[in-house]
Amino acid sequence: MKPESPIFSIDEHGWLQPAVHHPSPNFNQRPSDTTIDLLVIHNISLPPGEFGGDYIARFFCNTLDCSQHPALLDLQDVKVSAHLLIDRNGITSQFVSFNERAWHAGVSAFDGRENCNDFSIGIELEGTDDQPYTAQQYSCLAMISRLLIQQYPAILPSRIVGHSAIAPGRKTDPGPAFDWQYFFALLA
Repeated sequence: MKPESPIFSIDEHGWLQPAVHHPSPNFNQRPSDTTIDLLVIHNISLPPGEFGGDYIARFFCNTLDCSQHPALLDLQDVKVSAHLLIDRNGITSQFVSFNERAWHAGVSAFDGRENCNDFSIGIELEGTDDQPYTAQQYSCLAMISRLLIQQYPAILPSRIVGHSAIAPGRKTDPGPAFDWQYFFALLA
């Protein structure tokens, strides 16, 4: 029997319900009078190319022991976060309130505006540029994206982009494995 999809909502504090909440210290306030009008899709896997476990959550919460794997050593003292992570099974974790500025985009620009963290929401998919994402991830991402569009009407489908679109030459995610056509069909 297939489990039912969760019914998502956003509470008054900007937290997605139901989601696993792991509040990250890696956030700050958005500039005053900021309109949230961009949704950025990322990918992450820790160690690279490996799925499962709690490495990503611990990374976003600054509790990752980088000595556990040689591929993690470069992450020592790196302070990043995302608003959400959708794992391979569609389980969603939230690290930063949508009302706050998560540290997901880095040096970035979109539509003539720099510092995309100021006006965007960042969603990480557990994955890599070259491995297919799961049906559960696409379904969950589409449901959450519809909710975000309702909550933040300035986020139009044309303003849902990959990290590669706001940091070209520096970032490649969510990569060629992400099926934008399929995602937008689910979003409609």
